[in-house]
Amino acid sequence: MDSFYPNHTENQLKELLDLKYKHYCTPDFLPEDPLGLVHEFTNPADQEIIGLLVATIAWGNRKSIINSGRKIIEILGSSPLEFVLNHTEKDLSKINFVHRTFQKDDLILFLKKLQENYRASNTLESKFITHPDIFGSMGRIVSFRDWFFEDDPQTRTSKHVANPLKKSSAKRLNMYLRWMCRSNKEGVDLGIWKNIHTSELSIPLDIHTGNVARKLGFVERTQNDSITLGEIMSKLRVFDPIDPSKYDFALFGLGISKEI
Repeated sequence: MDSFYPNHTENQLKELLDLKYKHYCTPDFLPEDPLGLVHEFTNPADQEIIGLLVATIAWGNRKSIINSGRKIIEILGSSPLEFVLNHTEKDLSKINFVHRTFQKDDLILFLKKLQENYRASNTLESKFITHPDIFGSMGRIVSFRDWFFEDDPQTRTSKHVANPLKKSSAKRLNMYLRWMCRSNKEGVDLGIWKNIHTSELSIPLDIHTGNVARKLGFVERTQNDSITLGEIMSKLRVFDPIDPSKYDFALFGLGISKEI
């Protein structure tokens, strides 16, 4: 893969990414993005619930993700929080859902864990607690995963919740954290969680962001794993130590548009 980097200074690369961030971080793109489904709700708890479920199934074709997200919304109805709090085993038995390898049993476990959380707390943010040994979003994802599977670590659903301890880049949960934590001043991310600082966040590393990062000379490794993500984030934190995950918009947009 040809590198874009040798002909550009770091200041020029930062200017490029800042420019593309401003171009792609706009509500104009929400209708074609799974995050658009979350914006259909105004209650923060509803946004947390739909956000987690949509982010969890966010792999593959975006149109397919959005279609499956709409099926989840049909199941939960106009108040996802009410469904989560009050669903019965009979309600769960009526669920029919498949998105690739995420199936009915996986969705049911998510709904049960969400019920456990919201009967004790008014937010899911409290489950993404600081991990004593792992910095930032990756540590918080480990803490969330430990809570989620505390009763059954070997359940089939475990493959649908990323494990950074096994070098996963945790693309979908990092995306979820970006949605929840980054400011909503542009009308894109929601900014409803206040206790996780944006400096901790990591980009959701996928084929597009990874390939653009390599072209920009941020990383040479070919695997899209937690090590590669760490190398990319070390560069992005130099460009913006307060809000480095904002560059997800730029990297992803450059990848989709094939500008470089």
